[in-house]
Parts: sequence; structure tokens; C-alpha cells
Amino acid sequence: MGDVLAGFHAVWEFDTDSVLIRFERGIRKPKLFQALGERRIPYEALSSVEVSGGRRGTVVLHAVPRPGADPLMEAADGQLKEDADPYRLVLPAERGTLAEYYADELRTVLGPDAKEPADRHLVAAPEPPLHFKAYDGKASFDGRAVVFRWFWTGASSAKWKCGDQTFPVGELAGVEWRSPEILNGYLRLLARGAREPGAGEADQDPAAVVFGLGYGPVHESLPFAAAVLQAVRAAEPAQDPEEGEPRRRTGDARRDPADIADRIRHLGELHGAGLLTDDEFSAKKAELLAEL
Repeated sequence: MGDVLAGFHAVWEFDTDSVLIRFERGIRKPKLFQALGERRIPYEALSSVEVSGGRRGTVVLHAVPRPGADPLMEAADGQLKEDADPYRLVLPAERGTLAEYYADELRTVLGPDAKEPADRHLVAAPEPPLHFKAYDGKASFDGRAVVFRWFWTGASSAKWKCGDQTFPVGELAGVEWRSPEILNGYLRLLARGAREPGAGEADQDPAAVVFGLGYGPVHESLPFAAAVLQAVRAAEPAQDPEEGEPRRRTGDARRDPADIADRIRHLGELHGAGLLTDDEFSAKKAELLAEL
């Protein structure tokens, strides 16, 4: 698309096959956004796009990722607060028409499998090395292995008896993250081939660190969990695609002429409302006509 849409906490830059989300820094900005910095989201990683009314005179453009496409959202498992959702762009209410326009544009470039879970991660997790302090120990990840080093002030006797732990990525099946913003939050590593993954209390499990009292905050522990999960998935045996069946690419199909005409009329409305300049209107119109 080649356009830029600025909201209160982030700026979305639309490209031909993806949207680059740049998160702003500042005291009042969500700490998770500051930790992420920026993220590139391929259109094939999206399931749907919605526009809804926000709080205090705002409107929200919300791109919903496909299940399994983003390791960050897979690790979060629905536990993020609404204000910390990196797929929500909050705009002034008077930009609602513009939000609807971009929502329509995004819907036209969703991948052919948008309604299906992704068979692999399509969005990159934060890169290691990563580390954070939990209540009972320090967790670190270098891309190859996760290490837990226990604190004598917080670790249980069960963990002290086991000693510090090292978990190679190849021996893991997944990660279980429970937000530190709820009671008894923790990060647990799931062993490959375990009969009962995630069994037992986290404070007694040498494969888990517990949160609480300001330890393991979301902006540190969730990117950590996402990076480990991505590495675990990458280490799993890959299934070869069927020979002779080329991968379909987002946006390869030509657009319906009637759809093009509708969008040009929509552009005209935005132009008439003063939301697009003459140059922007002409450029977008030419871009749409080129797709016929």
C-alpha cells in the first residue's frame, strides 16, 4: 500500500506484503510496546481486521493474527490486557472513516488461508540473548538453551536440591506462560515426550520460574517466552511440502473490477472529506487502476 497511519502509541507502515508496526517510546506508553520496538507482520499472518469504538473519543483498528502465526501471541494465550495488544492501533474518533478505509484495504490482501490456523510461525519473535529476573531465579536464553539460576532468597528447597538447570531447545516441546498480572504467574518449560506436561506447582518445579512482587514483568517474560517458543518450533522436524505445488502468495490474484470501482469511490469520499490530499488521491487511484 505504501501508506503510513499514525496512532497514539504506534505507527503502521503498509507495504505490498506486510505492515511494519513501529511502537513509540514514552513514560505513558505500554512497556511491552517499548520492549518490542517494532514488528513486521506479513499479511498472510492475519486472520481478520476489525474497526470498533474505543474509549474517550477514540476508534480502534484491530488486526487479528491467525492462531499459531505469532509466537508472542501464542505464548500470551489471550492473557494480554486490551491496552497491551500490539495488534490494536488507537486513533482519534474523527479518523474513523480513515480507519475503515485501511481495514477494507487490509481485508483485500489477507492470505487465502486467513481463516485457518498457521502451520508455522510467520511473525518473528524478539531475538536472543534474553533474560529476566523471576521471584525465585534468573532466566536466560541464548538461542540454544534456557538456563535457570536459583536465588537463595526465593527458590524452594526442591529447586535448591536440583540445582541450577539448563534446558537445550531440542529437548523442549513448548512453553507455558502465566501472566505476572494474575495470581501465581509463572513461566514453565515443557519437556518433549513428557507424560504429564506442566504437572505440579510451579514453585516446586525445576522447569519453571515463578513471578510476583514485581518479578517477571510482562514486557520481559513474555518476549522471552515467545523467543523460546519460536526456537522450539524451529527445532521440530519439518514436514516437506508436496512436490510440484507452489506456495500461494498473498495478493497474487487480480482484483475484481467492481471492487476496484468501489474503492475508488471510497477514496473520493475520503478526498472530499479532506482526509486525503489531491496527490494522495491521485496516487492511490492510479495504484488501484494498475491492479485491473
